[in-house]
Amino acid sequence: MDEQLVAEPKRRSLGRGLSALLGSGAGGDPVSTDASSDNSQVHVELIERNPFQPRRDFDPAAINELADSLRQHGMLQPLIVRQVGDSYQLVAGERRLIAAKKAGIELVPCQVMQLTDQQVCEVAMEENLKRQDLNVMEKAQAFQDYIQRFQCTMEEVGKRFSLDRSTVNNLLRLFDLPEQLQADVRSGTLTAGHARALLPLPVEEQLKFAEMVQRNHLSVRKLEDLVRSRTAREVQATAVDSSEQPNADIVKFSRTAHVDSLEQQLCDMFGAKVQIKLRKKESGQIVIDFRSNDDFERIVGYLRKAA
Repeated sequence: MDEQLVAEPKRRSLGRGLSALLGSGAGGDPVSTDASSDNSQVHVELIERNPFQPRRDFDPAAINELADSLRQHGMLQPLIVRQVGDSYQLVAGERRLIAAKKAGIELVPCQVMQLTDQQVCEVAMEENLKRQDLNVMEKAQAFQDYIQRFQCTMEEVGKRFSLDRSTVNNLLRLFDLPEQLQADVRSGTLTAGHARALLPLPVEEQLKFAEMVQRNHLSVRKLEDLVRSRTAREVQATAVDSSEQPNADIVKFSRTAHVDSLEQQLCDMFGAKVQIKLRKKESGQIVIDFRSNDDFERIVGYLRKAA
C-alpha cells in the first residue's frame, strides 16, 4: 500500500510534518476545504501533476504492486488536491494517482484544499524528501528550486523545514561537482558522502578520485584521508615554489583550521561555494561562486540585506 499520510508509523520527518503544513495557511489561519465532510470523487484525467514534485522516477514494480492493491481494496486514503480552473492539481499522493491510472480506476477520492504555491511546494517536499529512496540529487534540486522560486536565504529554509542550515548547504554543494559526477550520484554509483569529500579538489582530480572510489570500493573515511593527503602535498609544493620566488605577487599560505571554519560558515551563509584565498601581508580574496542568474541575484540580495 502507498504511504498513509495520517496513519503511518511515526518516524522522523523532514520538518514540521504534513499535518502542520496543511493545518494552517501561510499566516496561521485555518486552510479552507470543501464544505462537505465527504471526500470528492474526481476523474483521474482532471488531476494534473504537482509542478513542485521533487521526485522524478517511480519504481515500476512498486507501482504495479500498489495498482494490484487498489484493484482489490480501492483507495482507502484520499488524494490531496487544489482546484485550478476547471481541473485539479495534485498536492500529495502521486504514487497512488499513477497506480490508480494503471489499475484502470477512473474516479478517486480527493480532499480539495485551498493552498498557495509555496504551501504546495512545501507539502511536496515534506512528503518526499524524508524518504530514503528519493535520489539525493532530486533532494538538492528541490531545495535549490525552492530557494530560487521564493527568494529566501539558507537560514529561512532551515527555519521553514526545521533543518540545520548545514544540511541544506551540503545538498546544494553537490551542484559544484562536474555533471558526470552528479550523474554518478543520481545513479547511486557514487554516494553523497563520497561526493562531498571530493569537493575540495580540482575537477580533474575529482574525476580521478571518483574512478578510484568506484574501482577499489573505498569508504568515505578512506577517501577523505586521501584527499587530505593530496591537499597537504599541494600546500607543501606551493610553499617551496613560493620560497624560490620571493617577489611573487600572490603567495598561498598554509591554511589554518580557523580559516577553514570561516570558509565553511560563509558557504553555509550564502548557500554557495566560497573560497578564501590568502595573499601577502594579511590580505586576500573572498570568492563566491554562483550557478545561474537567479543564484547571482539571490546572493546579491542577501548582501544588500546584510548591508
